[in-house]
Amino acid sequence: MIRKKSASALKIIPLGGLHEIGKNTCVFEYDDEIILLDAGLAFPTDGMHGVNIVLPDVTYLHENRHKIKGMIVTHGHEDHIGGIPFHLKNVEIPVIYGPRLAMALLYHKLEEAGVQNRTELKTVRPRDVVRLGKYFSIEYIRNTHSMADSFTVAITTPVGVVIHTGDFKIDHTPVDGEKFDLQKLAEYGEKGVHCLISDSTNSEVPGFTPSEKSVYPNLDRVFSNAPGRVMVTTFASSVHRLQIVLELAKKHGRLVAVVGRSMLNVIAHARNLGYVKCEDSLFVPLHTVRSVPDEKLLILTTGSQGEPMSALTRISKGEHRQIKIRQGDTVVFSANPIPGNTIAVVNTIDKLMMLGANVIYGKDKGIHVSGHGCQEDQKLMLALTRPKFFIPFHGEHRMLVKHSQTAQGMGVPPENMVVIQNGDVVELTQDSIRLADKVSSGIELVDSSRSGMVEDNILKERQQLAEDGVVTVALAVGLDGKLIGRPQLHLRGVVSSVAKAQLEELVTKTLEKSLINYWPEYTKLNGHNNTQVDWSGLQNELECGIQRMLRREFQGQPLLVFLMQIPDAEGGAEVQKEITVKPVGRRRRRSTAKVAS
Repeated sequence: MIRKKSASALKIIPLGGLHEIGKNTCVFEYDDEIILLDAGLAFPTDGMHGVNIVLPDVTYLHENRHKIKGMIVTHGHEDHIGGIPFHLKNVEIPVIYGPRLAMALLYHKLEEAGVQNRTELKTVRPRDVVRLGKYFSIEYIRNTHSMADSFTVAITTPVGVVIHTGDFKIDHTPVDGEKFDLQKLAEYGEKGVHCLISDSTNSEVPGFTPSEKSVYPNLDRVFSNAPGRVMVTTFASSVHRLQIVLELAKKHGRLVAVVGRSMLNVIAHARNLGYVKCEDSLFVPLHTVRSVPDEKLLILTTGSQGEPMSALTRISKGEHRQIKIRQGDTVVFSANPIPGNTIAVVNTIDKLMMLGANVIYGKDKGIHVSGHGCQEDQKLMLALTRPKFFIPFHGEHRMLVKHSQTAQGMGVPPENMVVIQNGDVVELTQDSIRLADKVSSGIELVDSSRSGMVEDNILKERQQLAEDGVVTVALAVGLDGKLIGRPQLHLRGVVSSVAKAQLEELVTKTLEKSLINYWPEYTKLNGHNNTQVDWSGLQNELECGIQRMLRREFQGQPLLVFLMQIPDAEGGAEVQKEITVKPVGRRRRRSTAKVAS
């Protein structure tokens, strides 16, 4: 039995997944125990230069790591499990429960990251019940989604039953035959669901989301009309879609070459677990595709979102070593762009067309359906569970608001629901729901090397470099307070109406004027009649003078790299360089690194 302590409230704290699409991470906390539900990632926007992965800020987990009893995973999409390997490097999660396919994909990720020994992975099946700590009992309820082996969870807590839908739609004819366990949902609804936390992604779309099987005849038609090679791109994790494509390949007598590491990985695990069924003879190695007649070949590839390093993007640029677009090729985009990726997808489509491919894309073609429920799916979920309290989850703000309106139409009082954002602390008692507090939230950026986090100041510098370029000023100052030689000026990526020679003259005059003004202020004679110089203070004044001058001359805000060489205390050779990097457009805390010469 779950221990009941009416004096305490259940805290529900989303760290990701709200006011956005991606990095779904949720904390459930009661007294001294925390369980996590999913830990996903998101992908960078165009302005995040050099960033490979976006993670939620999990400072709250670091601060409360001693409370963590385990994690429950709903399914294996990247935006639900992709962040786990990164978090395990800093936070111990004793055990992770999840579906077989999700755990197989996750174990591979943990191995790559070298953290497979930091936790224990345990698989679950439909209607399995697991316990975490003293206060939480979780039942896994089969649902239907764009990924196989997906679950809704019923979490029994001291304040009541909380149902988290996970990602879902209600598909009555799923490709794998694994139907949504609506009966179990109704049983919980009959007993009493205290709070429903529900997927809001398609809350603005009326009707039901079509079944995954609805794409079969439309893809079949495309295959029938394709005279040459067929290339299909979709989400690697869309296992049901992959099954449909492989069935059609067999029907039309085409051999399949798989391109893209994630696609190969998902297909291998899905076949091992029985979620994808096909013969080995259907596949051919990528290096043998030239020997297969065009009308007998299907290429299954990653890149449906225009990802810069994906196989299809490289193919569209003519940069792939083994696959080149030819006249007569048919390329099928069996996926819609997620928010933020539309421009990248359109650019890829344009490049493929320019190379001679016939590209099939767009919602009107019926070659993709969403994995998330629309308004009627959401109404059915509310009708079956009949929750006392309601929290719309997983979506941008307008989606959450629309979902809350749908819930009101289904009889949930407005005062019994909250529209929240990442970092909000929802306190749920037996009689109330309220916003109680706010914890640290935001994003952490992983460099494309995956070797470290990208701090805010570094990202801002990268953005400035990309937008306005960099100005480098190098000079040497003697113990007499005068310039040694002419300062050097270098411009990279900077647009200026002023000639470089004129800029060099302006830099020289600005530095000479600053030295005349500030040299007496930052120098003094010691007892041995030697000059002591506050080089750091002097450098700061010289930089500020250069910054003011550059702001007058440039419309943008190029990054300023300032290098100053100084003599040793005896007036001998130069012994060090002081390097300062600053944005020209505004003052900020100086970061100085000294490099021995």
